[in-house]
Parts: sequence; C-alpha cells; structure tokens
Amino acid sequence: MRLSNAFLRLAVVFIVIGVSLGYYMGSTQNFTASAVHAHINLLGWVSMFLYGLFYRAVPSAADGRLPKVHFWFAVIGFLIFMPALLVEVLQIKAALPVAQIGLIVGPTLVVIGMFLFAFIVFGATRTPKGALA
Repeated sequence: MRLSNAFLRLAVVFIVIGVSLGYYMGSTQNFTASAVHAHINLLGWVSMFLYGLFYRAVPSAADGRLPKVHFWFAVIGFLIFMPALLVEVLQIKAALPVAQIGLIVGPTLVVIGMFLFAFIVFGATRTPKGALA
C-alpha cells in the first residue's frame, strides 16, 4: 500500500472516531473529553490527511526509509497519546500511572514525527541550485 493511502485511510478512521466522540459528548452534555476530541480531530484527521495529500502530490517524497519512519512515529505516537490523554482527563485512577508515561512517550513520538515530516517536505521541495524559485 502506498504511504499516501495509509495516511488517508487512517485519517478517515480517526475522523469517524473524533466525530463520534463529539456526537457522544453533545448528546450527553458531558464535555470532559473535549481536549481528546480536539486532538483526535487535529492530529488524527487534519495532520494525517495532510501527510497523505503531500505524499500523494509529491510521490518521490515517499521513497526511502525516512517517510516510513515518519509514518510509524506519527501513528504510534497518536495511538499512545490519545488513550493516555483520555485517561488523564477522565481521571481514571487505576490507569493514571501508565497514562502519565503515555503522555510523555506519545506526544514525543508525534513531535519527532512532525520534525521528520518537516525535513521530508523541505528536502522534497528544495529548489535545485541555480534554478529560480
């Protein structure tokens, strides 16, 4: 599967989860998990979809090992971060010690993924020496 497809498909899964959480919060009038809802929509939907669109628009950027590393950092970071954040905002006492580790590891992986993506974008869009921008 192409890297762009993987990001685009995951983005759609994540927006379904994010919208469902928003629907649940609205129907119960309990907005405790609004931070989780916002992060799912931003990191899961917007970021993943934009990654997918970039790799679709610049297919050569998906070549090599670094884009795959970016994919796994972004996805694994997100999948650690969101449950940990949910445990934290809901204050699920039994799971808080693990969630606190997840709130370090998950966002760290996400941020590293963002830096990798920035490196990939700048590398794939640099102007050849001597060419006009």
